[in-house]
Amino acid sequence: MAKSASMYIRIDPEVKSDVEAIYSRYGMSVTDAINIFLYTSRSMGGLPFDLRPDKPNAETLEAIKEVRQAKKEPNKKLYSSFSELLEEVEADV
Repeated sequence: MAKSASMYIRIDPEVKSDVEAIYSRYGMSVTDAINIFLYTSRSMGGLPFDLRPDKPNAETLEAIKEVRQAKKEPNKKLYSSFSELLEEVEADV
């Protein structure tokens, strides 16, 4: 497919220089990288990466809270792994 449309963007010169160095390691230009991004966006029907922050969900936060609380209780049995818990459960069966 012939490429005939142009896009002009403004970007911080330092960012441009940094990404040029990164993409050159792969034998690509910034234009190549942008084209890959656009084609992938089109094929996925959206951004080709997740924009959500790396933050635990409510269930995980609650589990963390429970473990922290359990560590404060001297008689509370804690397990170092799921396998350890499973072994104890299987022993009781």
